[in-house]
Amino acid sequence: MIDQLRALERRAADLSSQAAATFARRGALLPRERVSRLLDPGRPLLPLCNLTGYGMDDADLEASVPGGSQIAAIGFVSGVRCMIVATDSGIDAGALTEAGNQKLMRCQEIALANKLPFVHLVESAGSNLRKYRVEKFIRGGGMFYNLARLSAAGLPVITVVHGSSTAGGAYMPGLSDYVVMVRGRAKAFLAGPPLLKAATGEIATDEALGGTQMHATVSGLAEYVAEDDAHAIEIVRDIVAALPWDRETFTCATQGPACDPDELAGAMVLEHRRPVDMREIIARLVDGSQWMDFKADYGAATVCGHARIEGHPVGFITNNGPIDPAGATKAAQFIQLCNQSGTPIVFLQNTTGFIVGRASEEAGMIKHGSKLIQALSNADVPLFTIYCGASFGAGNYGMCGRAFEPRFCFSWPNARTAVMGGEQAAMTLEIVARQQAERKGKPVDEARLAQQKEEIVANFERQASAFYTSGHLLDDGVIDPRDTRAVLAFVLATTREAQRREPKRVQFGVARF
Repeated sequence: MIDQLRALERRAADLSSQAAATFARRGALLPRERVSRLLDPGRPLLPLCNLTGYGMDDADLEASVPGGSQIAAIGFVSGVRCMIVATDSGIDAGALTEAGNQKLMRCQEIALANKLPFVHLVESAGSNLRKYRVEKFIRGGGMFYNLARLSAAGLPVITVVHGSSTAGGAYMPGLSDYVVMVRGRAKAFLAGPPLLKAATGEIATDEALGGTQMHATVSGLAEYVAEDDAHAIEIVRDIVAALPWDRETFTCATQGPACDPDELAGAMVLEHRRPVDMREIIARLVDGSQWMDFKADYGAATVCGHARIEGHPVGFITNNGPIDPAGATKAAQFIQLCNQSGTPIVFLQNTTGFIVGRASEEAGMIKHGSKLIQALSNADVPLFTIYCGASFGAGNYGMCGRAFEPRFCFSWPNARTAVMGGEQAAMTLEIVARQQAERKGKPVDEARLAQQKEEIVANFERQASAFYTSGHLLDDGVIDPRDTRAVLAFVLATTREAQRREPKRVQFGVARF
């Protein structure tokens, strides 16, 4: 499954690299080369939303290209942890897609929540008019709303215009605090020459209408002019270096897990019906494999406890079975205790959901599950979610699924998410159909029921895959389980820095003059 993940990631990079000769003729760097030059060598990097768009709109999975034509990561620029987004203009000239828009907005939200400067490397032909959807146009305004909020929050927005930046793409530099444009290559206009002629009859060249020289000397859109892509990246690094931002990072003497993290590739079973002791997973993530179990003998199928990851104190909540009334009560108490002490919480999702049945209903499953939801929804410490295995029914909610706004959530390739199993869904509808036929005194169409079952199971199975859910931006990316400790350490450090950082807010963001 990890090999399949890597192959999907390469699909976008390989397609983009096919434009290498064209970029070379223009004296331009490929998008991934731009990002590579921007980053501090040897510092950690957290790629985000790697499968965005995969299978979206029920596309042919063999031809579907993940990534949303955007490259996104949190990395270090001149010693400062930054959110970095680059248009993958090697694919369809960087035309904006629905998946790419959603990915960009998610990255902006992460930057806001974690107080990160936003570095944007732009080269986009604008929206793909051949695939116009009115809902994409309307929702796309969120990209510009978020840019204004970033600036107002005191988080610098730094944009390089490497090539064309048309229509909505023009508002990206327009809503930025610092704009670098590449001489002879960058162009920004609300309406390009073809649309301008169609709308008004006016005829103008690209360069005269929105070229670098015009914006640097007449409109004032560009603060800096670069001679080429590499020079533009150097200017960005200099801008960030000049910011008086805290560059200290949390350090603590730590020891790695006593149990080998490489074993995570095999510690989790691929069949969600088989039980797993999630303490075996935790033991391969935390410092020294040391773990303090919380109420181990009460609500035992729900596992809570304290540990450290690279010195960062952290609470864990996970599942060794369905969530029962005692487990929900324990988890709700544990969340409140972590909130009291300011301890971040990691949720390792592996649950078939809240337990059902007469006994659990009588024990108050609804009200105790509601306690968990209330505690989770109102916690103000950083929350992180890893989809490790099953994530079924309301268990997805109670274990901090995407709707509960964890700071970050990632999936393992084997994760499965659904309101219930396909077999259970098909059986439920079959029982309903038989009851309806009995009430009406009509015979049951066995052939139709068999076909219905096959269709339902196939539909549930197709959508349950981690690759499918990640393609629809229901997480922040699929990761190799063996990288989980490093990923958690990175996001814990990111949120710790955010808690210490106090950007200088301004009322409306920095206006362009």
